[in-house]
Amino acid sequence: MSFQDQLNSKLKAAMREKNKVALESLRAIKSAILLLQTQSGAKETPDDAEITKLLQKLVKQRKESASIFREQGRVDLAEPEEAQIEVISQFLPEQLSAEEVEKVIDEVIQSVGATSMKDMGKVMGKANKQLAGKADGKLIAEIVKKRLG
Repeated sequence: MSFQDQLNSKLKAAMREKNKVALESLRAIKSAILLLQTQSGAKETPDDAEITKLLQKLVKQRKESASIFREQGRVDLAEPEEAQIEVISQFLPEQLSAEEVEKVIDEVIQSVGATSMKDMGKVMGKANKQLAGKADGKLIAEIVKKRLG
């Protein structure tokens, strides 16, 4: 079953269940994919890597919004954002734990031969490719800085 088919079936289920949060989240995903497809030079159907990147972006936007709302004491606005994060996250690959990310980064540092912060770019490039969709970029950067610093 393709991603589009899976998305459409979840959308129909959310409509039947009258699940507002899921419906909003799934429509946001569908809308973002349509925007991606209509960009100049875009492929007709995005591949899995592009979709994963898009979904991560949507989750990140909602996390930032929820964080800002919580800082301002607007829990009523933060909770729907957090609920949407859960719905969108269903489509993302399983996230690795911090320990698993550290192991991968240690392997990357060894393979690149990195010894100082000057090598951070090399390490980040390779680590981001290996951990694409499986770990948050912020977490990867923190661990690389800790290891090289």
